[in-house]
Amino acid sequence: MIQDFFTAAWHEFTSFWQLGEAYDIIASGNYDKLRTLDGVLSFVKPIIPFLLLFEILRAVFYKRFRIEDYKVPFFIFVFNRVLGAYISIAAVSFCIGFFSEYAVIKTRFTWYWLIYGYIVWEFAHFIYHYLAHKVRLFWCLHSSHHAPQNMNLSVSYAHFFLEGPYANVIRTTICVLAGLDPPLLFFIMFIDGTWGTFIHIGDNIMKDARMGVLNRYILTPSHHRVHHAKNPLYMDTNFCNLLNIWDKVFGTLQTEDRTVPVEYGITRKINPKNFWDVYFGEIVFLARDVKNAPGIRNKLLYVFMPPGWSHTGEHKTARLIRREARDPLQRNELPAQ
Repeated sequence: MIQDFFTAAWHEFTSFWQLGEAYDIIASGNYDKLRTLDGVLSFVKPIIPFLLLFEILRAVFYKRFRIEDYKVPFFIFVFNRVLGAYISIAAVSFCIGFFSEYAVIKTRFTWYWLIYGYIVWEFAHFIYHYLAHKVRLFWCLHSSHHAPQNMNLSVSYAHFFLEGPYANVIRTTICVLAGLDPPLLFFIMFIDGTWGTFIHIGDNIMKDARMGVLNRYILTPSHHRVHHAKNPLYMDTNFCNLLNIWDKVFGTLQTEDRTVPVEYGITRKINPKNFWDVYFGEIVFLARDVKNAPGIRNKLLYVFMPPGWSHTGEHKTARLIRREARDPLQRNELPAQ
């Protein structure tokens, strides 16, 4: 029993730090695997977790560390380890198996198909992410990721356990139908996951997160800080993850304005230190609105309309908040929607 406990604990430790594959290579002494893509990736994967550790240690050293900035994301990570991981894997496997025969084309793992595949993946990510902000049921799954009132790498782990499966069903289905074969898809997922974690880096490490000229061509940490903001100027923007092509196409790209400091969090009153409020709060409020809404139609509308919609007509959706903020005195020049 004791040995099993320590084995399980070691597995969880190496899983978080992404050390398992690299440890196996070092322990075996067989470094030939480093000539393969999988071997190289096994040493790339630990970079983000150790960057998180560096972020924390640096905050401690400069006396800027606040346990509340990391506590709830950590609890969410642990909670999701029990509930979410296997469901998400099963969702991806099901979509690949079911939709592969309906693919419009067939791709291979080459550099040109990688470019095509990433553009398709980014479109699929945009669709999932846009719906996560525009459909209240999906916002309930996504809001825990926006609840933290500070930005750091631990925020990337703060997701409701069903959001991964929901996101992967949409993204995988679109990509498989577009012809991405599994090896290519999984490689793109790895890039997306790594970059998607990195863009949550806090200003403790990267004060100016625009990354120079790259800010024009990709979604930088600066863009993602904007995405996590509750300022009217910034709400519901920058839905892509790495390539900003689809935000440009759909008019949702918003760069960081130096005169408008980012205010993180969500617009409803929330206790960001309370795990239950962060994780289940939006679900509770949705259930309450559905219960009190008159008639089946209004009950359904609360589920599928954007957050802030009200059957009374007193809407407080992001679109209306942004529209009201277009007052020239506020100097908010907003992208068209």
